[in-house]
Amino acid sequence: MSEVPEHEHGAAGLEQFRAYRERMNARILETGTQTTRRFFNLDGAAYKDGVLDARTKELLGLVASTVLRCDDCITYHVVRCAEEGVTRQQMVEVFDVALVVGGSITIPHVRRAYDRMDELGLA
Repeated sequence: MSEVPEHEHGAAGLEQFRAYRERMNARILETGTQTTRRFFNLDGAAYKDGVLDARTKELLGLVASTVLRCDDCITYHVVRCAEEGVTRQQMVEVFDVALVVGGSITIPHVRRAYDRMDELGLA
């Protein structure tokens, strides 16, 4: 069975998500244009410490990704938030903000985010 993106078959393990993301990002960057590479660099730079710290920026990314209903982005930001020391309870409050902004249509995405937090062992 071939490796498929998470959104095409439900929740995939974090390791599968990471492997797929790394492999496909490398493929995109090896064949992409200068514009592609610039965008990827800009995306990475936007989340680095600045006036706002990286932790705060990851929380903002998590809200935006939830409202936009991007499961891959939600997984990425849940992982990054955990790496930045964000607690489960802090992420739960972030999802409350996303629910207020995005409405009930975000609930399935919040479910998958909770699954990711469980997979990361966030108590």
